[in-house]
Amino acid sequence: MSAGRGARMWRFDAGRICLDLVATERAGGAPGTCEQLDGPERLAQWLTDARLVPPDTALSGLDGTWVARFRELRSAVERLMNAQLGGPPADGALERVNSLASGAPPGPRAVRGADGDLVRTLSTAPDCAGLLAAVARDAVDLLTDPVARAALRRCQGEACRRLYLDTSRGGRRRWCSGEVCGNRERVARHRRRTTRAPEVCGTGEPDAYSPEKEIPPGVE
Repeated sequence: MSAGRGARMWRFDAGRICLDLVATERAGGAPGTCEQLDGPERLAQWLTDARLVPPDTALSGLDGTWVARFRELRSAVERLMNAQLGGPPADGALERVNSLASGAPPGPRAVRGADGDLVRTLSTAPDCAGLLAAVARDAVDLLTDPVARAALRRCQGEACRRLYLDTSRGGRRRWCSGEVCGNRERVARHRRRTTRAPEVCGTGEPDAYSPEKEIPPGVE
């Protein structure tokens, strides 16, 4: 699922918010992607699109330090997930995630909007530590849940490194997104089929409809 102004660069279809954060890394997606958390404005948009803060939430303290700390958490989560998939040990990453998870995320509240409907707001103004804690706790929940941990996958799309949870029936999901990497693979497969050169008559090899392959009269 794409969201907001960041739709051209990020998606929210990994199945967990911590994996969606990992997907914002430069190498997290298809070829041509770049660093997506490239400044305070982009981080603020991601926090909103990821539903970590309600729309129009004031993030007056958000600066380059927030960006650096979210990138640091992103790196630690990615290393831990890579280790789960057989990659190198994530030395120090678990301690860092646990430390960030010990913070207190801002509590949600339901309040009446202008039209009388209930809308979500936060009990306190969100700070960097609280929002980091929300993502870090999601990573801890994933890593300590045997079912979720067993569903962790890496996209099989060409040059795509996105992580996701495979919750499909039978565990047959191959791509981070069927509409993106899956469709890209189907298009490439179709091109390979349509560009394959046909057999040319007269080269010594009969083509698929050569009379030499016809069944002789009287033979069933």
